[in-house]
Amino acid sequence: MKKRVGVLFQPRIEAARDLSGRLESELHDLGNSVWVCSAWDADKAAELSDGTDLLICLGGDGTVLRAARIACPRGIPVLGVNLGRVGFMTELRADEALSRVPDFVRGEGHVEERAALQAEVLHAGSPALHALNDVVVARGERCRLISVKASVDGEPVATHRCDAVIVATATGSTGYSLAVGGPVLHPLSRDMLLQPVAPHLSPDIPLVLPPDSIVELEIGTKHHATLSVDGQIEVPLSDGEVVEVRRSPQLVKMLRAKHSSSFYGTLMKKLAKGD
Repeated sequence: MKKRVGVLFQPRIEAARDLSGRLESELHDLGNSVWVCSAWDADKAAELSDGTDLLICLGGDGTVLRAARIACPRGIPVLGVNLGRVGFMTELRADEALSRVPDFVRGEGHVEERAALQAEVLHAGSPALHALNDVVVARGERCRLISVKASVDGEPVATHRCDAVIVATATGSTGYSLAVGGPVLHPLSRDMLLQPVAPHLSPDIPLVLPPDSIVELEIGTKHHATLSVDGQIEVPLSDGEVVEVRRSPQLVKMLRAKHSSSFYGTLMKKLAKGD
């Protein structure tokens, strides 16, 4: 059966733009309906994605995050092709995309479901935001600590005077959280991480939380603070505002090869190489 396939490319990577055109031609020749869009044009990609069976993203992990926010609410599987540096979330190398993508379009591989987060600034009337990696409450441009009063399921945990507090998924445990000393969770875990960044005279232990936990982060600052979603969406925060983070009711579908490499083996290789 022929498919409707979307191709998102990282516009700053010329090789990604070139590969998107070659994939479009290849998949068209096989009888599929194909649309191509910059990963930075989220509104256009969202319009084109209705009825899409598979979303291929060409870039690095940041491109996968953009693709996930488009694909997740529509239940579209995402296949990542790595043209970036690390590629924790991608499945294929750029040099194998043309030969292997058609097999995935024909139905080979399996879907891996990843947990996502839902963040909302309470009483602000703003829509909920979704993250595959992490939700971060952080200081603004001034190098001044903020106060973040963290509670889980209504129970106070700690008040951190710090640069930031991270709430991460298992997928996000290999991102910002790992960079500041957090543990690594298996990507299929539904658990969440709660982790302060550079706390001053306050607890610095990261916590692993059950999947259905509800985290509230109350901001205390005389300066600017920011809510960051996957490091790509930023919302300004003021003193006294509360950010609520919980597991999203939607799962992100990642398309994987039937015989994908071991997560742990891949993780150790990438950490050893630094890429």
